[in-house]
Amino acid sequence: MTIRSGPAPGRPGPSPGAIMSERPQLINLAYRFLGSLAEAEDAVQETYARWYAMSRREQEAIDSPGAWLTRVTGRICLDVLGSARARRERYVGEWIPEPLPDGTEWLDGRAGGGDPADRVTLDESVDMAFLVVLESMTPAERVAFILHDVFRYPFTEVAAIVDRTPAACRQLASSARRRVRAARTPAAPTAQQARVMRDFKQAWEAKDIAALVGLLNPAATMTVDGGGRTGAALHPVTGAERIAHYILGIDARAPGMTLLNRSVNGRPGLVAQHAGTTVTVAAFAVTGNLITHIWAVRNPDKLRPWTAPRT
Repeated sequence: MTIRSGPAPGRPGPSPGAIMSERPQLINLAYRFLGSLAEAEDAVQETYARWYAMSRREQEAIDSPGAWLTRVTGRICLDVLGSARARRERYVGEWIPEPLPDGTEWLDGRAGGGDPADRVTLDESVDMAFLVVLESMTPAERVAFILHDVFRYPFTEVAAIVDRTPAACRQLASSARRRVRAARTPAAPTAQQARVMRDFKQAWEAKDIAALVGLLNPAATMTVDGGGRTGAALHPVTGAERIAHYILGIDARAPGMTLLNRSVNGRPGLVAQHAGTTVTVAAFAVTGNLITHIWAVRNPDKLRPWTAPRT
């Protein structure tokens, strides 16, 4: 991430196309840093604003524009994470990372019906359970861990972003890694998850309490994020029977909902639509043949990427 004192004689500056080609990587980083696609896009937009605010001579003095953009995005995200903690203390109810659509239906465990989302690469580092663990980290831990363990940046480059020594960044990543290991549970294969989701959808549509309970681990937990904008449990709902009754209560309050098997953050999930508008996006953790956790996002501000109805 070297910045020279001046441009090399005759060295052409970076082209606008080369600069903008970094955008997908920056969005991928920022979403994992922040757990919000909207905030990630804002952070990357601010990064580009800072780049284009520089003179041509200043731009040419930067040895690696891609590294510069990454460093600035990381620092912006660190600032956002710091202020986000205060905002979330005032948040109404539970806060869940913003769910990502990928435009696919899950059929027999295979993605079909569309191409994966092209803005964020979908892998286990955007799995909802993983993102929730990231929320338990300090901002510096989260950034150091994602940069090093997920994107394989060397600690010397991580240090330039989080403004710590490489040794301190190594400790931050190690602490974050312990948190991930402590929270990790064995996940069912994707095909098996997809079958559980189809069975869960059918039981919900049939309003079959017994079938719903049978698909839930007795100690399952459901976390609902309404953000004070719509009806949602203010605290996690625990226990298979309580979750089943809660889900059917939602259905009773909004009759005529349509349930869709959709991919949520790269895993089989469910989407509920009412009058053509997406009102709930649910991600699931499945171990064996049982659901252990449901994360249901109902805050309409977080469902904007899902607003276009799909059939």
